[in-house]
Amino acid sequence: MGKIQYAVVARGAAVLAEHGGAGGTASNAGAVARQILERLHANGANDDCHVSYTQGLYVFHVRRADGLTTLCMTDDAAGRRIPFAFLEDIHGKFVKAYGRAALTALPYAMNEEFSRVLSKQMDYFSNDPNADSINRMKGEMDQVRSVMIDNIDKVLERGDRLELLVDKTATMQGNTMRFKRQARRFRNTVWWRNVKLTVALIFILLAIIYIVLAFMCHGFTLPSCVR
Repeated sequence: MGKIQYAVVARGAAVLAEHGGAGGTASNAGAVARQILERLHANGANDDCHVSYTQGLYVFHVRRADGLTTLCMTDDAAGRRIPFAFLEDIHGKFVKAYGRAALTALPYAMNEEFSRVLSKQMDYFSNDPNADSINRMKGEMDQVRSVMIDNIDKVLERGDRLELLVDKTATMQGNTMRFKRQARRFRNTVWWRNVKLTVALIFILLAIIYIVLAFMCHGFTLPSCVR
């Protein structure tokens, strides 16, 4: 199982919290992460996305959603499933902890507290076998991702635009939810239509019975039948 060696939560190019091990690799990871954040922010794209970039033996995975960007650096052995599951988990914990405050917070405002959460989850997703088994159970649909890898060195040297990876899963899940809602509304409509039809039939049946009784009892007040 590959290791998650560095992680950061940001709003645009502003880092709100980060964690990485000591040493030169972590320091370089932070520098590269900032360049990625700055370039993504400079492109002005606010759409949700999943992105992966390589630099030598390391891969930087980026997830952007709800105005927040989560990023982590792994070795290539980590693959894609676990890093993106980690980023999704971190995003959920960060939003739950800080909510809308994250949209206006100053840089590193959450670092002291949330860096401990990053450290704990980095260790879990890097070392606990359950992380992979849980993600595998969660994730057959999550694996429908179109992943392109670009080399960070070349991108930064040329100043080319970073190529985004389009995550098809969000669209698929959104379509699935819309289909379920439409199906539920259709079932409710059919149910109410059946209820109204049943009530109308009962009313008509009672009216027919009353008319027959009125005819047999010689009047609408049923004089010959009610004594």
